Amino acid sequence: MSTLAPLRLLREPWNASEGNQSNATVGASGGWCQGLDIPNELFLMLGLVSLVENLLVVAAILKNRNLHSPTYYFICCLAVSDMLVSISNLAEMLLMLLLEHGALVMSPSIIRHMDSIIDILICSSVVSSLSFLGVIAVDRYITIFYALRYHSIMTLQRAVVTMASIWLASTVSSTVLITQYRSNTILLCLIGFFLFMLVLMLVLYIHMFALARHHLHSISSQQKPPTAHRGGSLKGAVTLTILLGVFFICWGPFFFYLILIVTCPTNPFCTCFFSYFNLFLILIICNSVIDPLIYAFRSQELRRTLREVVTCSW
Repeated sequence: MSTLAPLRLLREPWNASEGNQSNATVGASGGWCQGLDIPNELFLMLGLVSLVENLLVVAAILKNRNLHSPTYYFICCLAVSDMLVSISNLAEMLLMLLLEHGALVMSPSIIRHMDSIIDILICSSVVSSLSFLGVIAVDRYITIFYALRYHSIMTLQRAVVTMASIWLASTVSSTVLITQYRSNTILLCLIGFFLFMLVLMLVLYIHMFALARHHLHSISSQQKPPTAHRGGSLKGAVTLTILLGVFFICWGPFFFYLILIVTCPTNPFCTCFFSYFNLFLILIICNSVIDPLIYAFRSQELRRTLREVVTCSW
């Protein structure tokens, strides 16, 4: 088994024979095609940091009744999804280390079944994480543009149905993906899902930023000198850049990898790109580390509750 192989079925494109892959690699014999050797310790460290961060977010939201609202429930679900990404990767890492050192002996069939189960869990957490990022964007959009009707639109019942639907859909789609991994149609659906989430977040956040900029312009036009407009616009632009930039940088390479699997599995450039699979996984784990900083820790109420959780002030 290779080092940290979640979604191992996607690691080597099935469209290309082994001979074609090796020929393509030889044809593109640049040093950068050798891939990137990422130590197991880095995966473990990032996984543990993400696990602790997101566990604290979940604990804080459960502890503070003031945070028992649809908005924070969605953030809590995002933290659970990111936490599952870390747990799944840590579980697979531990399984492989135990097998490699002979501390655990299992038949090949049991190993395959366990690996498939872990892959389904990883894929499900990835899909649910993407889904909740989109739901949080929609929730913020409703908060800004339909503030007076927010509580009638985003009721607790609708929030619960939304969360349950995402978890169910993520589990089913991930099971289909892992069991039918040789189908390009399945990969195209996953790629389409990512592009949909990217466009959704882009449109919603840009619209929200445009509205905030308009309001700041209206306020600053009544002031002498009008400095608030420029400062507020800059702050909003920075926030928007961080939100969309982190999303695209952390998720983009992996989904570009899937696009190349479908479009050019034997092309020399694509073959070189495939060798960086572990780097793309590191970026996804990094996203699980960054998400709490963007979506949770910016809340003053949640930060206060986190301090109480850390100091055991229950």
